[in-house]
Amino acid sequence: MLDVLVVGAGPAGRAVAAACGERGLRTLVMDPAPNRPWRATYGAWRDELPAGLPESVLAATVPGRAFAVTEHALNRQYAVLDVPALREHLDQRLAAAGVAVQRGLAHPDELPAAGLVIDAGGAAQPLARARPPRGYRVRDAQARDAQGYGWAPGERARPVRAEQTAVGVIVPAELATPVLAPGEALFMDWRQPAGPGGWPTFLYAIPLGGGRVLLEETSLARRPGLDFDTLAARLRARLAGHRIQPPGDAPRELVRFPLDLPRHHAAGVLGFGAAAPLTHPATGYQLAESLRLAPAVADTAAGALGTGPGDALAATQALLWPRSARAAHLLRRRGLETLLRLPPARVPEFFEGFFALPERRRRDYLSGRGDPFGTARAMAGTFGTTGWPVRLRLIGSSLLVSAPPESTRWSNVE
Repeated sequence: MLDVLVVGAGPAGRAVAAACGERGLRTLVMDPAPNRPWRATYGAWRDELPAGLPESVLAATVPGRAFAVTEHALNRQYAVLDVPALREHLDQRLAAAGVAVQRGLAHPDELPAAGLVIDAGGAAQPLARARPPRGYRVRDAQARDAQGYGWAPGERARPVRAEQTAVGVIVPAELATPVLAPGEALFMDWRQPAGPGGWPTFLYAIPLGGGRVLLEETSLARRPGLDFDTLAARLRARLAGHRIQPPGDAPRELVRFPLDLPRHHAAGVLGFGAAAPLTHPATGYQLAESLRLAPAVADTAAGALGTGPGDALAATQALLWPRSARAAHLLRRRGLETLLRLPPARVPEFFEGFFALPERRRRDYLSGRGDPFGTARAMAGTFGTTGWPVRLRLIGSSLLVSAPPESTRWSNVE
């Protein structure tokens, strides 16, 4: 019997499997397409990455800045990962630890026997059990079928998730200089390009190494996610305003992932990575947290498997979700719902208040997964640094339940 079965061969799955193998645990990774390329670009705050991560997997480490209503220096180093180098690093660790990566579909009822089963299958949560949502029913049946939760007695739940979406283009660094100076990262630029208004988006611009830069139009959060066509049009308009014309064959990037997944629920299974979810509800970041926690999960599993699978699962779940982490995550989920309720014109004002906070307060909210008090201080600080039009919205949002999908009519049935 296996000690550990990891379902999902992405960065989080490979990292936790390698850590388990390095501790002598008999470990197997299963994935329906384990050799598919990793097309996403990964960034993280440099101080969040584990100390043992080699510098060779970092494409760039640069200071970050942001633009809401005015410009702000973030006083924090931003790291962009070299994705092929990260994958090679993790594969070398898997091979050295004797961990096999096997092609195969994982069904919750047909898994190889293992002392600990880890679902690292990303936002799809392939081993999770679906549960009906609570609290809302769409009045309009057509809207419900098209994009609502779709739940009524006897119907299957189909939640509309809050999503982060983005459309990006990779260009030579010299072409991007009107928006990104050499040796820096533009974390957010909320200035809107000329043209029709609508849901607010920002420019995310980072160096990728090798003389390349990613320019990405990003919708931070929307329920459902903003469509790619709108984002692509916004990006073209923004770049045209800076007289940037990407080459016709420039590589493109499309991003879509949920921000409000429920905690992983499946008997006998530990959710890890985006499946846990370790995704920050306000930023979408989770890779650094997964890389940092993988060794701790492996240590805990190695120490608890001797007393049985149930103890191993309970111990690793307690490691990932102590009360402090659950409380901080709940606060950040509330912050996400507040952001979703802000009128488009107020979103840059909200971030102007956030970036006006002292660096330690911004760090409390962006990092510190197990620090609900720091998260609460950052939220209270942002209330104090924004004007009353935004404050009134924040007060109202704090008293309301989850923001409904765009253009869908809802009623509260609790």
